[in-house]
Amino acid sequence: MVSAAVRTVGMLSFLLVAGVRNPSAATVPNLSNTPVATISAITSDLAPLEAATAAAGLDSDVLHEALSAREAAVRSGESTSTLLTVIDYGLPSRERRLWVIDLATDSVLAHELVAHGKNSGGDIATSFSNRRGSNQSSLGTFVTGDTYHGKHGLSLRLHGLDAGVNDAAFDRAIVIHGAAYVRESIVPQLGRLGRSQGCPALAEDVAPRIIEMIKGGTVVYAAGRK
Repeated sequence: MVSAAVRTVGMLSFLLVAGVRNPSAATVPNLSNTPVATISAITSDLAPLEAATAAAGLDSDVLHEALSAREAAVRSGESTSTLLTVIDYGLPSRERRLWVIDLATDSVLAHELVAHGKNSGGDIATSFSNRRGSNQSSLGTFVTGDTYHGKHGLSLRLHGLDAGVNDAAFDRAIVIHGAAYVRESIVPQLGRLGRSQGCPALAEDVAPRIIEMIKGGTVVYAAGRK
């Protein structure tokens, strides 16, 4: 059974999404042979999903932005998954501000800490960039790619879908990875989490589970103060 959230996001995208999607065919996973897992309807009930995400602290406006972004990616053939990862960089880094949502079951699968780029701000990220060497986070819609093992262990490549906003993510090596500076015990010392070079870094003990969950063509949406 397809949930109310999946049935509704088609209409949300028509009403709310604006912008250009420009993925690179060379870097975005080929999903052309996978059936699109979405049904659009004008009258649907988002209440179960809204209740579940509100209980986990996700802002309603950010949720609706993310749903619209995900539906745009589905309509463009860049994703078929009902999993949706939301990052709210408008929240302090010392708070859990990453959610993994399953739209098929209206449930929150994960709610975790996530770091932002060191030049994006202190506890709250206020500056964002698509430029190499900026050491800033990027906003917008991404689709997850493949995994690899690097200096931070298991890592997950991201492909930005928003031209001029985050479409340099792959070339910038903006990836999801674990980091020792993402832990609650560092907050009393720094007043915030540690910061990355622009990557959405997770706690070392959390990263492998999240990466395995969302790899291979799911949507990640990053919101923040612009």
